[in-house]
Amino acid sequence: MDEFINNTNDTCEEYESHSDYVGLVREDMYDIDHIYDLAELFKIFGDSTRLRIMSALLNHELCVCDISDVLEMNQSAISHQLRVLRTAGLIKVRRCGKSAFYSLDDDHVRKIIELGFEHLGHIDEAK
Repeated sequence: MDEFINNTNDTCEEYESHSDYVGLVREDMYDIDHIYDLAELFKIFGDSTRLRIMSALLNHELCVCDISDVLEMNQSAISHQLRVLRTAGLIKVRRCGKSAFYSLDDDHVRKIIELGFEHLGHIDEAK
């Protein structure tokens, strides 16, 4: 672990377990149930339509009609994705008369999206 070697082989040349590191890492890791929950959350972020919807909601509360117009998609497709996002706790809805207005659930969702784009910029700079 003294230095990073950039090569195309992602395995050690000789197997040698570093039990002191292994023990520390095991103590610091999240438990498997939390890992599975996070993987499920990231699956929801893995759909470009859902990301486009959340991107539209970054700074604006919108009704399904507005989201449909912004994304140039039909309301039925948008409504389905809104249901997935709402069930996952990523967006919230506010009813006003016959309209339903959607917004990001909290600042954590905004940060996840912004950090993702920040990371992409970092990758682009490194190339």
